[in-house]
Amino acid sequence: MTIFLTLCSALAVQKAVKELHHWQHSHQRLRVALVYGPLSAEDRLYSSKCPVDQRSVTGLSEALDEIGADWKVLNPCEPGFIQELAGYDVALSNLHGPYGEDGRLQGLLDYLRVPYCGSGVGASAVAADKILCKRVMSTLGVPTPNWRVWSGGPMALGEHPVMVKPPFGGSSVGMALVCDPADLPAALTDAAGESGEAVLVEDYISGTPVTVGLLELPGEAVVVFPPLSTEATEAEFYDADTKLDVDSKGTVTVAAADLAPDVLDTITAHARTLWNGLGLRGAARVDFMLTTGGQPYALEVNSTPGMSRDSNFVVGAAMAGLTHTDVVLALLHEALTRRPYDVPLPTPAFSSTTTTTREAAVSP
Repeated sequence: MTIFLTLCSALAVQKAVKELHHWQHSHQRLRVALVYGPLSAEDRLYSSKCPVDQRSVTGLSEALDEIGADWKVLNPCEPGFIQELAGYDVALSNLHGPYGEDGRLQGLLDYLRVPYCGSGVGASAVAADKILCKRVMSTLGVPTPNWRVWSGGPMALGEHPVMVKPPFGGSSVGMALVCDPADLPAALTDAAGESGEAVLVEDYISGTPVTVGLLELPGEAVVVFPPLSTEATEAEFYDADTKLDVDSKGTVTVAAADLAPDVLDTITAHARTLWNGLGLRGAARVDFMLTTGGQPYALEVNSTPGMSRDSNFVVGAAMAGLTHTDVVLALLHEALTRRPYDVPLPTPAFSSTTTTTREAAVSP
């Protein structure tokens, strides 16, 4: 049974951290595959625009050094990725969007029987699919803004502005706030992309964005971080450029959310419901919109939260008494103490002489 901890459980959190450090001493020189590369549109954007010192892979690398791990960045876009991946004790993925956090990488790791940090196939797939996740939120009784799906053809804006969202990917890439009916067709087309995927059209609710991080600790305990409020000072909403801070302007403020006790209880209860309902593991972040009347609406669930030194997740962890290195250590602990995926599969065997390229596969 999952035990949820909050700031009121400071002693329990401290005890869990001590257990983590004790576990670390008996697991020196872990071989960690730090999976990172420009695979999805979101990751390509990070690679091209985000300052190096603000990237999650930089913070994770520093934490792995502090832990004393033998680590290497493995780029999934490079030849030999799968073969090399199979030789590590554990995988720590920093991929976002399709193929990285939507269950496909997790399924590959399950097949290779390489332990990995974070949620499994099912939870990753549901959390990554904004439309499917909205359906699960509704089933679980977690309030979320009204929404509909666009799959082509005409659509009226209605009485209220809407957020147009691609079904996959994060960091608000491809999202648009539409207030003018004339802008809706272009926003829908952009969000659908070249593949013409279904698009989430969500009623826009004004208020304060609030995010809640959750981290799994030893003893089947999950610490719920204090909610953080975010405010974009030079954008209509918390968009991609604001999150990336491309120009290092610091145009977003992040602070502990000033919440009435009943609102705090409601938000953390919804976060716990989504953790259990989706079957999340390791770490997650749930994003809400809090109206001026104190009503929280769940927007998205992120099963692979950003892990840069200044990310919302790491800031929330610090407020719960956890360092960035503690967070990474907790992820490694959860991955390596999790019951292995045990089915009668053959042990993967690789040979450099049997590598098949796409060209060879399609040649006559």
